[in-house]
Amino acid sequence: MERAYNFNAGPSALPLEVLKRAQEELVNFKQTGMSVMELSHRSKEYDAVHTQAQSMLKELLQIPNDYEVLFLQGGASLQFAQIPMNLLKEGKIGNYVLTGSWSEKALKEAKLIGETFIGASTKEKGYRSIPNVEEISINKNDAYLHVTSNNTIYGTQWHQFPEFENTSLIADMSSDILCRPIQVENFSMIYAGAQKNLGPSGVTVVIVKKQLIEDSRQDIPTILRYSTHADANSLYNTPPTFAIYMLAKVLEWVKDQGGVQTVEKRNIEKAKLIYDAIDESNGFYRGHAEKDSRSLMNITFNLPSDELNKKFLAEAKAAGFVGLNGHRSVGGCRASTYNAVPIEACEALREFMITFRNNQ
Repeated sequence: MERAYNFNAGPSALPLEVLKRAQEELVNFKQTGMSVMELSHRSKEYDAVHTQAQSMLKELLQIPNDYEVLFLQGGASLQFAQIPMNLLKEGKIGNYVLTGSWSEKALKEAKLIGETFIGASTKEKGYRSIPNVEEISINKNDAYLHVTSNNTIYGTQWHQFPEFENTSLIADMSSDILCRPIQVENFSMIYAGAQKNLGPSGVTVVIVKKQLIEDSRQDIPTILRYSTHADANSLYNTPPTFAIYMLAKVLEWVKDQGGVQTVEKRNIEKAKLIYDAIDESNGFYRGHAEKDSRSLMNITFNLPSDELNKKFLAEAKAAGFVGLNGHRSVGGCRASTYNAVPIEACEALREFMITFRNNQ
């Protein structure tokens, strides 16, 4: 069976080379006579995997030495609660920029824990854009400023991150980490569920300043403290070993591609193929995001009617395209072009879009 054109929003496409390598090692990892899923997380064989994943991430993202790299569980959804639990001390404010559903969910959790503030929002405009940095309001007692770097449902992405002196910037990068180079030192914390650009679901990467951990609250449950996981090298409880193994394999693949800079160039090329099909359709395809806020990872669009949306999706599915349905909350169509989606899939989708339009 041929590989599908996988445009799923998450869990999403994984590099074929990585899947084949994992297949080769699945039953007998490094001549242990066991799968990596069967190894003790205290064994030297697994320790090598764990360490490699951390070191590769540090290398690819050029993470400074004053940051911890943690492997946690619970996805970004747990981080929505864990961040304010650790950082939102009495008298401090959690400042949130709303750019879509996931930032709304993060704010909702923080409200249960402490004082919050909406520094900016594009909700009234249908989340079609990212706020200008100048539009963001901050407070002198903000514990942090939280942003969602890429919005999978609406297809928008930050192209310039805010920088405020004496303000800790925290970013949920679940859907675009490793899609382009970033300046990690401009953030106090970056977190990302793995299931888009890093590997399979099950592990959440948290890149956090050591000083932020030291300043965190300690009067919360032990397993929810960042300090617990930093002190235990993310081995306080049994980690998702297979997900971390796959993470290491994906990071190796990114390095083999030429690193994040090369991956970014390819992502720009892939996204342009589909955005051009939208822009050159004389309004037949209508992009949701404003052009200056468009995402490299999630391309959202509609056709002139719901009937045509349904027809497009049905014919696309029959042609071997998977995952083009828009999120259930907004409908329409969405092509998620994460790192592992090959350019050939995007070329095929572009041709399908042109052919479908010409046949109507």
